[in-house]
Amino acid sequence: MIKFVWIAAGGGAGAVLRYLLAGAIQKFSGPSFPIGTLVVNVVGCLVIGLMTAAFAGPYLLRDEYKLALLVGLLGGFTTFSTFGWETFALANDGQFRQAALNVVLSNVLGFCAVWFGYRIGEKWLGV
Repeated sequence: MIKFVWIAAGGGAGAVLRYLLAGAIQKFSGPSFPIGTLVVNVVGCLVIGLMTAAFAGPYLLRDEYKLALLVGLLGGFTTFSTFGWETFALANDGQFRQAALNVVLSNVLGFCAVWFGYRIGEKWLGV
């Protein structure tokens, strides 16, 4: 039960950090491209890479703290970091086809799902 508390606390902090960082960057750069989201996604990927390497090697950490940081904080900050890590893990294990498939399917299906959901919402809600 306590691990869920740690995850929730980390997730809340990550969501606030995402909102603040992406918003500040977007405000500075203007509305023509979602650079704030791009920066958050890239930073999240960098941080999950650093953290997983650190936790696998020199820094031993209790499982609930790892969950709070990796699942909670980074999950609230950006789920794209998890996508990046899982794709890297596939490629790092020599599963290059699966890694490429994950990239293609996640992006294409994700875009299609947003498009389809929006179109359904337009019809149902009369937008």
